[in-house]
Amino acid sequence: MSLSCPLLLCLAAALSSAFVISSSNMWTKLILTHHWPSTFCSMEHCHPNISYWTLHGLWPDKGMECNSSWHFNSSEIEDLLPDMEKSWPDLLKPTSSGFWKYEWHKHGTCAAKSPSLNSQHKYFSKALELYHNVDLDSILKKFDIVPSSQKFYKFVEIEGVLENFYGIKPKIQCFHPSQNADVQILGQIEICFTPDFTRLDCEKQIAQDWDHSMSVNKASGFSVCKPDIPVYYPPLP
Repeated sequence: MSLSCPLLLCLAAALSSAFVISSSNMWTKLILTHHWPSTFCSMEHCHPNISYWTLHGLWPDKGMECNSSWHFNSSEIEDLLPDMEKSWPDLLKPTSSGFWKYEWHKHGTCAAKSPSLNSQHKYFSKALELYHNVDLDSILKKFDIVPSSQKFYKFVEIEGVLENFYGIKPKIQCFHPSQNADVQILGQIEICFTPDFTRLDCEKQIAQDWDHSMSVNKASGFSVCKPDIPVYYPPLP
């Protein structure tokens, strides 16, 4: 018995609707976030002994804590742990896996909506891969943007180096010690990617993403660097 054409059309419409509903909940951008240990520890009262940019997280632009029943299991990423400890350290508790657990629950379970990131190993290994490919620390050094207690940088110097090298607009964030401070402290740099891991301007985001973006900034203590205020890039204390 064959299906009639009207019935086939109805089935196609139903499947199409289901896909649209599913797709509407899918994130559209990944944010690879680096932080500078000296600045982070000046805010959080830890003792930095790392003089390179470390990985803060890989964040989809939609959703937080998308699956509370999907528990972090370090045995699933055992082969990644040596690199995790170096590239993605917990600056507050260096011997703990609590930071990775937090990042998985808050962001990884949402990133896992994509088949390419739908396991803990895929999520953490892709974050490490992108971090090493971006190689932020080396690029800043290559163009003489280095930590210094003797000089301040113009924001456009840092922004220009990153835009020219990566070919996209990153999000550069600073810590502002007070509302009227005459200097801002470089703290966090985001490089953004499409779902297929192509670099993307971080400002290219749909309207629904704005609240999430702002909440991330507020929670971290960083905000977008102001273009007209000198930038301090602090060395290890």
